[in-house]
Amino acid sequence: MSQLQATPGFNLQPSAEKSALVSNYITDFNFLNQYLPDTYEKEFERYGNRTIASFLRMVGAEMPSNSDLIKWAEQGRLHTKYVDVTTTDANGTSNPTFTVNDAGVNNIAIRIGQTVMLSTGSVSLKAIVIATPTATTFQVGCYSIAGLIGSGSTYSVFVYGSEFKKGTNGMEGSLEAEDVFFENKPIILKDKYSISGSDMAQIGWVEVTTENGATGYLWYLKSEHETRLRFDDYLETAMIEAVPADALSGAAAVLKSPGSGSDGGSEGIFYVVNNRGNVWSGGNPTTLAEWDTIISRLDKQGAIEENVVFLNRAFGFDIDDMLASQNSYGAGGTSYGLFDNDKEMALNLGFTGFRRGYDFYKTDWKYLNDPTMRGGLTGTGAVNGLLVPAGSTSVYDQVLGKNAKRPFLHVRYRASETEDRRYKTWITGSAGGAQNSDLDAMEVQFLSERAVCTLGANNFFIFKD
Repeated sequence: MSQLQATPGFNLQPSAEKSALVSNYITDFNFLNQYLPDTYEKEFERYGNRTIASFLRMVGAEMPSNSDLIKWAEQGRLHTKYVDVTTTDANGTSNPTFTVNDAGVNNIAIRIGQTVMLSTGSVSLKAIVIATPTATTFQVGCYSIAGLIGSGSTYSVFVYGSEFKKGTNGMEGSLEAEDVFFENKPIILKDKYSISGSDMAQIGWVEVTTENGATGYLWYLKSEHETRLRFDDYLETAMIEAVPADALSGAAAVLKSPGSGSDGGSEGIFYVVNNRGNVWSGGNPTTLAEWDTIISRLDKQGAIEENVVFLNRAFGFDIDDMLASQNSYGAGGTSYGLFDNDKEMALNLGFTGFRRGYDFYKTDWKYLNDPTMRGGLTGTGAVNGLLVPAGSTSVYDQVLGKNAKRPFLHVRYRASETEDRRYKTWITGSAGGAQNSDLDAMEVQFLSERAVCTLGANNFFIFKD
């Protein structure tokens, strides 16, 4: 049986060293040897485009913030349902009393005169509230002469209407709109590149290039631009991976600022979706039945029409194979999708998306494939994909003091009229054009202060091993 060999593998420690390596320069300077090697001046880009940042640029936006704390409100449900409701009355009771035991519920949103449905999952009954409810209890009159059924079980209850007899007063009490408040804190990211003035004047034998087009025979140009590219990647991956520091943790001891209530850290996208969103674990969904489970959950949330799944290569192939199997010829490998089967046409074995209740578009996420980042993780640390709802949502912006449309994912960076910390870079030293220090070197400083806001996390899905 053929097998993919482990060699050559991939280099997890390329040129990101603190100092220049001997391997970066040609060392064969034996002029007593009459045979000189034939050298290539230009670097070969064997890893292609090495940057992984693009995700937030595709799905989000950036906007300023002028506070250490970012807060927003998200709408609660319009209708209320309680799922842990019990009674001590016996079956057949005409006017049973129920107690709501749901966690965090101190005052129930049920009023006299409202009609309710109670269900144990196997039996259900309809009734009308006949007495003014207390904080967590309410009494009903059953519509059926059979009275209470399912005694001893746990009920769920929701209001479906109301009914009053002629000549009575109106509804007692009123309900206030429910909002759920969330917050996040920005973090400060920094990086630096330093090169002595003498090394800046040293010419190299190899013409270097970088992803942003920098070229030349001065090696420090490559290192400086790679530092910049690496910092750009960190601006995105920090927003994806950030977690808040627990009080009294080792990170909090280092990051807690004087006079600040923050212990450091921030709520990144993965952290928020793991805690407030939907989590699919145990492998990738590879059948329509499994996707129907996902769709059923989305129905119970915001029911966003269009969604994008950012995924790794294996998950993408699993979706392609699932969709191909729906074709009657798929098992024979003769066709994927719809095309004319022209002999001059390449066989397309992939799909860009599908529709089943909602539109799902898929795109490869380089961050999940890169072996130096998430692509090298397996088991409990592996993330195979992230489902992100498309479009924007309306939230109450505390800074603006009004409702505003915001993308489900967006970055807030610190800025004011005098200081913009979205992306700061400056040069210090006495080399490279800088003349603000007696240091015989050029130091390029990078700084940003930002946080990501994940709105409507209940509409997101994270797919994990």
